[in-house]
Amino acid sequence: MYTRYTILLLTALLLAGGLTSQDSLPKSPDQLYAELFADVQMARIFPDSKTFADCIPKKDPAEILKSYRAAKNNPALRFSLALFVEENFSQPANRAPAYNSNPNQSITEHIQGLWKLLRRDSDSAVKGSSLLALPHSYIVPGGRFREIYYWDSYFTLLGLKESREFEIMENMIDNFAYLINKYGHIPNGNRTYYLSRSQPPFFTQMVELLASVKGDQVILQYLPAMEKEYQYWMEGAAQAKKGQPVKRVVILPDESILNRYWDELATPRPESYREDIETANKSSRNKTRVYQQLRAGAASGWDFSSRWLADGKTLATIETADIIPVDLNSLLVGVENSLARAYKIAKQDSMAMQFETAAEKRQTAIEKYCWSKELKFYTDYNFRKAALTKQITPAGLFPFVFFSHKQGYLSLLARQAAMVVQEKLLQPGGLQTSVQTTGEQWDAPNGWAPLQWMAVKGLARSGQIGLAKEIAQRWTRLNEKVYKENGKLMEKYNVVDLTLPAGGGEYAAQDGFGWTNGVYLALIAWLKQPV
Repeated sequence: MYTRYTILLLTALLLAGGLTSQDSLPKSPDQLYAELFADVQMARIFPDSKTFADCIPKKDPAEILKSYRAAKNNPALRFSLALFVEENFSQPANRAPAYNSNPNQSITEHIQGLWKLLRRDSDSAVKGSSLLALPHSYIVPGGRFREIYYWDSYFTLLGLKESREFEIMENMIDNFAYLINKYGHIPNGNRTYYLSRSQPPFFTQMVELLASVKGDQVILQYLPAMEKEYQYWMEGAAQAKKGQPVKRVVILPDESILNRYWDELATPRPESYREDIETANKSSRNKTRVYQQLRAGAASGWDFSSRWLADGKTLATIETADIIPVDLNSLLVGVENSLARAYKIAKQDSMAMQFETAAEKRQTAIEKYCWSKELKFYTDYNFRKAALTKQITPAGLFPFVFFSHKQGYLSLLARQAAMVVQEKLLQPGGLQTSVQTTGEQWDAPNGWAPLQWMAVKGLARSGQIGLAKEIAQRWTRLNEKVYKENGKLMEKYNVVDLTLPAGGGEYAAQDGFGWTNGVYLALIAWLKQPV
């Protein structure tokens, strides 16, 4: 467990940081437009629910809502909802056609050009728009994703580093520091409807990446933001009781403190409004509970996966907020170690020691609650059921990226995990996302760039170089194959049948694509390094 001093320290930091309350945040489109928003989404005015959430109002939102209520309730008018939306809103721009390649370009040259197409300048705030204006330029993923996404951006930054795009790397990290300072955390993306949740905490890893280019003084520059984000994840740790989670914090029976994914709201997500209502209607549970769990699933970045499903196959059984994810907590070990390193650089040894201790305690807790002796693999832990979920996914390789080595113990576990990877996850195109085929996009047969990178990094770090290289080679060859066939880099890939595209989820496969570009360049560079 954490020492009482550590918890008091975190509490003091929290009080000093003054995290932003949900009530003080800008309103999301469903809050601004009330029944108008619901009516548009349920009437399927746009095939993709995210489109209306991103629309830009042509006049004051309050005026639009007032006009809607007056027109809808006037029996003398032949009211057209579609026409009303067209007259009062501008649709968000879609630059997807520009992602097509020149057949004479190599995949690397194509990516270099994509950085320019995916680049967005600093924003100007527009009243009633869901976009949260950012002060610096940034890279978006592509397709329907017209804004930054938190964990996507780390993997995009890997490629920007290889492309020597150092200025925009720093701009993006400055944007994230700005969001932390303004809102108390990094939201899922820079949209008002994402403010109620975050995503996997890669900010300290971004800072470390920039420090590898510019030197350790960068870490001191961003230390206040790094610390404040940690406060967000640990909020409530001092008050939480065993078995009664508070926000993102869970206290286990032995008083270990681990974390879960959580969203502050319990309503349908504006960007997936109709879909969430349909999912809740299929469930026998309280709808508010379903919305809460769907939102927690979105906070994980794995939206959606059999990892989070009680029956392993049906979205209506989702229980993300009841689960301690092994990858999230491994990432937080990384956050704690980064903070310890930062305080050492700042010559604040007592603070460094506190975070070193926190990382050690968290690692011990993960080993206790998330290592399956039966499966010989790390998996998630359902704290409500007091049981491992026994879902084999690449998330189980995150500990090998961040854990400290204990007299060869981690290498021993890595050898066992590598056998599981080869038997269960390794496919012709890289690692599949799970062993379940559910129709959800974060399941088989799909593979995702960030999971390939983390698996390669963790396995290589733990001595499994051969397997790490095999994953990297299979994944990059698949990227190259698809690029040669259609001139695109995709959000996700079918790694099982290389003749078929990836699918599943709430929207069509997107191209662009930020994190695929970044991981491809990083893996190609890694494969060229001497062993």
